[in-house]
Amino acid sequence: MIFMGIDPGLNKTGVGIIFGEKDKISYISHKLITTNPKGSLPERIGEIVAVMNEIINEYKPQYAGIENIFHSINVKSALLLGQTRGALIATMTAHNIPVREFTALQIKKALTGHGKAEKEQVKKMVEIHLNMVFKEIPLDITDALACGLCLAYYQIRENPF
Repeated sequence: MIFMGIDPGLNKTGVGIIFGEKDKISYISHKLITTNPKGSLPERIGEIVAVMNEIINEYKPQYAGIENIFHSINVKSALLLGQTRGALIATMTAHNIPVREFTALQIKKALTGHGKAEKEQVKKMVEIHLNMVFKEIPLDITDALACGLCLAYYQIRENPF
């Protein structure tokens, strides 16, 4: 099965594509979607959706996982993230791709064994799980791959939490 993990953001959205079955997990691809910070909200969300459609058409994921909103002190940032997540979820469902939401704690726990891991620890575990080294790769990508791995483990191992 092909799994897509998404680390949503209006400025940068990380997307990780992995293959997973009972005894095999492997890396397929990743993409960092960036938007023009000077663009309007509809233009920026439109950019993200357009690239997501391209990714979906190319890799044909069977499942998608997206990181859930964390509690934010900045209300404006939380609203922008929520709108971006909504557009991403709508894009997946428009392609009939089942979407599962995971908290950062669930993702970290699935990969590292504890929910309070630092981003660098998560990156290292992504490298170990995928048997790869990601040099100079943004944490948005390793977070997306971590979400994809969490989803794959959830689907394959019937709830690893």
